[in-house]
Amino acid sequence: MPLFRNILTLTFAVLLVSIGEIKAQDTTLSPASISTPDSVRVNNIFIIGNEKTQKSIILRELDFTTDFLYEWETFMGIIRADQQKIYNLRLFTEVEITPLFTGDKEVEILISVKERWYVLPSVIFQLADRNFSEWWTNQGRDWSRVNYGLKINHNNVGGRNEKLRFSGQLGFTKALDILYSKPYIDKKQKHGLAIQLTYADQKTIPIKSEYNRQVFYTNETESVLRKNFSAALRYSYRRSFYNYHFLTLGYNKTWVSPDVLAENPNYFQHGDNNLRYAFLQYSFRHDNRNVAAYATKGELLQVTATKYGILYTKDLDEVELNLVANKYFTLSDRFHFAAGLTGVWFLSPQQPYTLVRGIGYSPNFIRGYELNVIEGQQLYVQKNSLRYKLLDLSFDISQFMPLEQFSTLPLKMYLSANFDHGNVKDRNNIPENARLANQYLFGYGAGLDVVAIYDMVLRFEYSVNNQGEGNFFFNFRAPF
Repeated sequence: MPLFRNILTLTFAVLLVSIGEIKAQDTTLSPASISTPDSVRVNNIFIIGNEKTQKSIILRELDFTTDFLYEWETFMGIIRADQQKIYNLRLFTEVEITPLFTGDKEVEILISVKERWYVLPSVIFQLADRNFSEWWTNQGRDWSRVNYGLKINHNNVGGRNEKLRFSGQLGFTKALDILYSKPYIDKKQKHGLAIQLTYADQKTIPIKSEYNRQVFYTNETESVLRKNFSAALRYSYRRSFYNYHFLTLGYNKTWVSPDVLAENPNYFQHGDNNLRYAFLQYSFRHDNRNVAAYATKGELLQVTATKYGILYTKDLDEVELNLVANKYFTLSDRFHFAAGLTGVWFLSPQQPYTLVRGIGYSPNFIRGYELNVIEGQQLYVQKNSLRYKLLDLSFDISQFMPLEQFSTLPLKMYLSANFDHGNVKDRNNIPENARLANQYLFGYGAGLDVVAIYDMVLRFEYSVNNQGEGNFFFNFRAPF
């Protein structure tokens, strides 16, 4: 495929900069071994490089303490895990924990970090569709289906790992989004709060699916067809390093034009063009991945239960259960295997179209079916990837880049062999969608994954599904 070859050529051309004054280092090399004691005691912990981040945020991730005797191999395992935990805060581009011997069995710990650029004003320029392939193929590369605007992220307010996000968006979907989260509101750093307000309106909206494709509708006057406002308050509890509990109380109001109900009378189901409900959601999350953006080792488990309609259930009375379970196996220095399972269950046989789930909606994709949506009330998707680390480099461009936060350009490339499979159960048995609904589906193929600066992930894949349909797909994030 010429397009695939051109993308590969462009990607590998990036490596040519290393022939100049930019130095590339292979980060897979292991340090030389030295003689070590059987056990050690930590006297002091020093942190350097945290110009903005408060020391307590870093110390919260440490599983060791001072004045305690540790068996050496156990201690080194703790240090490696703590290093990954600090990196997964996504506050630093580099993290290194080094034990410095001050006696036969005594060490000082030096934690060296390199902070990211925390205030990131950025231009919004993104596709409104489910994925790039949907826009490229099904929507004919229609540039009117692009969102644009301004987003400002402050990812470390006050140096306390607080998040503040504001975005104003125009284009296909006009939207306003404000989010503030404080991970810890107590001295023991276990309890946190977050609040989010969003508003959006659209002139073109999906109103149903036919033949496993979304059907979009715009009325003759091109007026606004849907307005949505939502507010949510989330409480978080982090008792241990890898386990999180979230409790969210929220409110949602959606208005649609009567024209939408004329096209699909079951869009809201209750005969009104306003849908209002409060919801309560509980989620448990166990996250022990070595790198959150593109894991090669560890596991992720998340279980979520949502009750739509509390106290007032006239418009909606529904329960949704969600499961995400991913496992990452390191097979060797170059090979790793990733397996992931997602599941969704609604208790009622039919939902408002704004709550419809299925394969084709994030994160429930089967590779090879990116162009399709298979909607229903229950689904499972199981994904598998065997990956080979092709490159692991780091470019020092400090002499060209005055900002220290961007002075190092990491670049990793993985070849992947993929197999996904799953099923959607549609209790309504819509004839137009019978080709893929209530059927066993699978897809397979190969790809190239690129992991770059600030955890950016690019995926280039060619996949074939069990309908015999094959295509090239491009994505901006890890599949799971």
